[in-house]
Order: sequence, then C-alpha cells, then structure tokens
Amino acid sequence: MDLDRAIGVSAAGMAAQSTRLRVVAENLANRDTTGQAPGADPYRRKTVTFAARLDRATGVTGVQATRIGTAPGDFPERYEPAHPAADARGYVRTPNVDSLVEMMDMREASRSYGANLSVLETTRAMLQRTIDALRS
Repeated sequence: MDLDRAIGVSAAGMAAQSTRLRVVAENLANRDTTGQAPGADPYRRKTVTFAARLDRATGVTGVQATRIGTAPGDFPERYEPAHPAADARGYVRTPNVDSLVEMMDMREASRSYGANLSVLETTRAMLQRTIDALRS
C-alpha cells in the first residue's frame, strides 16, 4: 500500500469517528429532554451505522458512517406529576439515553480517532523523509 492510500484510509477513519463523536455529544446533551405534552415522545438515542466503502479512484477500502438511526426500546418513566408531559398517572417518559453507554462510546471513538491520527502523522513524516532524501 502506498502512502497516499494510507492517508486516505486514516482520513476516512477519522471522519467516521468524528461523526460518531458528534452523535454521542448530541445524545448526552439531550439525555434529559422530555416531551412537552402528555404522551409526547422524549428524545430517542441516536446511533451510527458504519460500512466499508471502496474508493474506486485509489482502490482502497475505508470506513464510512452510512446512517444515523435511532435506538429501539422503551422509554424509562419517572414520577413527576407537575411536569407538563406527565400522563394521568403522573409519570413522565424520559429519553433512552444511558450516560455510561455514551461515555464508553465516546471513549472508544476518541481512541479510534487518535489511532487514525497517529497513522496519518506517521505517514506524513514518512513522506517528508522521502522528500528530504530526494532533495539530497
């Protein structure tokens, strides 16, 4: 694999993990966002789906965030009868966002982003050394 291809693979990985980090941040920001009326759905956790992507120009397969979807499942309920979205029983449906899961996703995405960045920096350094050697 030549160095240009290595840069392309690393850049694709960084872009995919950047999307994942953005979605995690959105989930964390909305972990307390409930509906505004009784029976209204609260914020639903978003998820990212990845797929392999072939760059026909270079012949390199990289990763791409292909879809941002929503997580299935029930919404937890919290007893809060004074809330505008409380049902007749006094319960409010809350988002299906688990802060612990989001933090773990954020940590994994951050480490993956960092690994791709390291590959990119190493490849760039190799290219610079090649250029320096050709100048001599």
